[in-house]
Amino acid sequence: MSNLSDQKACSQAVDADPVETEEWLAALQSLLAHGGPERVRAILDQLALQAREPGIGWQPVRGTPYTNTITVANQPSFPGDLAIEERLASLMRWNALAMVVRANKAYGELGGHIASYASAADLFEVGFNHFFRASEQPGAGDLVFYQPHSAPGVYARAFLEGRLGEESLAHYRQEITAASHGVQGLCSYPHPWLMPQFWQFPTGSMGLGPISAIYQARFMRYLAHRGLLQSSERKVWGVFGDGEMDEPESMSALTLAAREKLDNLIWVVNCNLQRLDGPVRGNGRIIDELEALFEGAGWRVIKLVWGSDWDGLFARDKDGALAKAFAQTVDGQLQTFAAKDGRYNREHFFGQNPQLAALAQGLTDEQIDRLKRGGHDLVKIHAAYHAAMQTQGQPCVILAQTKKGYGMGDAGQGRMTTHQQKKLEPQDLIAFRNRFNLPLSDEQAANIEFYRPADDSPEMRYLHARRQALGGYMPQRHARAQALAVPALSQYGEFAVQADGKEMSTTMAFVRMLGTLLKDKELGPRVVPIVADEARTFGMANLFKQVGIYSSNGQNYEPEDIGSLMSYREATNGQILEEGINEAGALSSWTAAATSYSVHGQPMLPFYIYYSMFGFQRVGDLIWAAADQRSRGFLIGATAGRTTLGGEGLQHQDGSSLVQAAMVPNCRAYDPCFAGELAVILDHGMREMLEQERDVFYYITLMNENYSQPTLPSSVEGDVVKGMYKFDEHKAGAGRPLVRLVGSGTILREVIEAAQLLAQDWQIDTEIWSATSFSELARDAREAERWNRLHPDAAPRPSHVARCLAGDAPIVAASDYVRAWPELMACHVDAPFLALGTDGFGRSDTRAALRQFFEVDKHQVALAALTALRKQGALDASICAQAIERYQINASCPSSWSC
Repeated sequence: MSNLSDQKACSQAVDADPVETEEWLAALQSLLAHGGPERVRAILDQLALQAREPGIGWQPVRGTPYTNTITVANQPSFPGDLAIEERLASLMRWNALAMVVRANKAYGELGGHIASYASAADLFEVGFNHFFRASEQPGAGDLVFYQPHSAPGVYARAFLEGRLGEESLAHYRQEITAASHGVQGLCSYPHPWLMPQFWQFPTGSMGLGPISAIYQARFMRYLAHRGLLQSSERKVWGVFGDGEMDEPESMSALTLAAREKLDNLIWVVNCNLQRLDGPVRGNGRIIDELEALFEGAGWRVIKLVWGSDWDGLFARDKDGALAKAFAQTVDGQLQTFAAKDGRYNREHFFGQNPQLAALAQGLTDEQIDRLKRGGHDLVKIHAAYHAAMQTQGQPCVILAQTKKGYGMGDAGQGRMTTHQQKKLEPQDLIAFRNRFNLPLSDEQAANIEFYRPADDSPEMRYLHARRQALGGYMPQRHARAQALAVPALSQYGEFAVQADGKEMSTTMAFVRMLGTLLKDKELGPRVVPIVADEARTFGMANLFKQVGIYSSNGQNYEPEDIGSLMSYREATNGQILEEGINEAGALSSWTAAATSYSVHGQPMLPFYIYYSMFGFQRVGDLIWAAADQRSRGFLIGATAGRTTLGGEGLQHQDGSSLVQAAMVPNCRAYDPCFAGELAVILDHGMREMLEQERDVFYYITLMNENYSQPTLPSSVEGDVVKGMYKFDEHKAGAGRPLVRLVGSGTILREVIEAAQLLAQDWQIDTEIWSATSFSELARDAREAERWNRLHPDAAPRPSHVARCLAGDAPIVAASDYVRAWPELMACHVDAPFLALGTDGFGRSDTRAALRQFFEVDKHQVALAALTALRKQGALDASICAQAIERYQINASCPSSWSC
């Protein structure tokens, strides 16, 4: 039951003994007068303990009255020049509005948002003028996650600060056009990939900003506890929308923040009561709902509901008429009040009863219309922020009530359509000018001209002085940190490169290399192993003792397995981030570590290892945000492929993550079969990210299947990284037909066996190629194709795959993934091409049965090769029929993708 319904139930309850009730209330007032608030709280705590005994079964009403948490008596003095700050906020609103309206006047398709920033402008401005600390040095200053739809307002402030020119504002959402004119265009939302010196965190996919803010705050503590960063004074601020709180990611990590006592974390939820199409909670109150959720999760909640103009009304309201009226008013009605004028509010709100009417008697209709909600009152906002900054031992959220489209009048304030409002008529622009007393003529307003005061004006001097006092301008992003040296491959991966037939899985090889890297004097402390409650599954239990599991509380218990060599060990300076069954949280931790070089000036090397099925498929949106944020690190998809995790069945068998990874522009996706290939890829990736400081990240699949690991052929390291190298070949004799067999991941082993069958049973020559990355082959081929297309008079540039597979010998490519994965290279070779893959739903069975079912086993690879040669005219069809009979292939069974 919501706070609103709780209050209604209490108000409707029949009091069996009103006299006794009055005595209890009088006693409470006496206690307050003589003992103060602390004594009242102590007594009520004791009473609550008794009342909640099962025999009584009392439960407290959730939430607090619909009033401000910070009382007038506890409100600090406002430290700034109120008049100047209000003028500056008005200028920000105008320039943000002008940016969107001008863009859509020129090109109606561009979109953009006015109403969100109009509601949040004052929340941002108090932060910028008094609380958001910056630094010219990486690893210092506050981190701020900006509400994405408010990006125009952040650009508008940067314009006044002189960090963005008028030409940039004129090219809002016109990045390509701007670049052709030598101008910095402005991206739609915060995108570090597109504006790498400006935006620090991508928040445009709503819900990702909140969870990312929590894990950034936690990662700051992780770095501090491990002695890598001093961050005790830094805060993580997040300004989000109330509608955004519907996203599961927004709420999923609230208890983590409280459990970790992240008092370096402050959220400001802009409660304008309206999402994109209408009210967030039309029949309830979103502020009450969020208050209950955050308090239940362990956060401090500060409600910022009403502005200073209401203080006098509350002070005169001896009967509590206002509190009672608000207790009965739902958000849908509050939205209507926001959209209507003072006369309507006098009649329909203050006209509800004589007590309310008396309170409004001395106010004109215009004064009623100008009664501010808390999120539009700089003094009240400052008081809430100041209280949040003093919070210790828990995260804090400020629930700030605003009006969506504040100041837009009939054109949009509080209206259902306001989120989509992108165009305004001249009379609406002039009305907006009048509402905020902007120094614009009618003509300037109608022409939607940007406005920046003179450099020596009081407003501009004040603007710059406040930011200098807070350490500089923001948002800003630092792109570089000190490069890290990577140890020689021979120091940690020699066993894999020179495997000599030793049997192991690639997962086992990875964990062994990781354990050695953790011991490296320089790189080791920078390695961040991350798991989502699967460390033992992936053979990482030995790392528990070696580097420990991070816990801000240490280990306050004796683990059951304390006597074992691989006992569970938590430590304040632990290095492993064990995130529980929480892929979104683990990926958020990985992103925090993968961007530490920029956010904290501390280069880190995160390895997040997880079931491949629950990677890109489950948290793909977070991975795209990590890519936007220029993350550097390794995502390790373990137990990868559709046939390697035999018994788990449909939901656990991954056949598509590599295809999804290939679509991310700065993700390098690899599917190595052998430990030596894995070692080379890891070495190259670490050097690319840590030494060359390139903004890429790697997705590498690993298998839990044990098999003999060959020594890597000499001088193929470069080709392994490029995506393909010749592993072996079989020559049946002079003049025999040739087929090229390409395999990736664990299916390469089926390809190797198929080559032996072709040589022994059919006297077919074969070349065996290991494709470590079809996506890298395609990337290189696209670059070559584009260069050749744009330079017709120059000598053509061959791609790596074209050099490897030149000629007309047919090609059969097989993998443990859907056919779309090997088919990435199909259009870049001239020879006939046939792909085999694991399209369809998975099954529970043995690896051999699964590979037979998906038709990627050695027999199907051999048959595909024979079929390709028959199609080329090199073999008779009867050979294919003989192969089907010899290998007992069931030609009548349905295809894997149809059943």
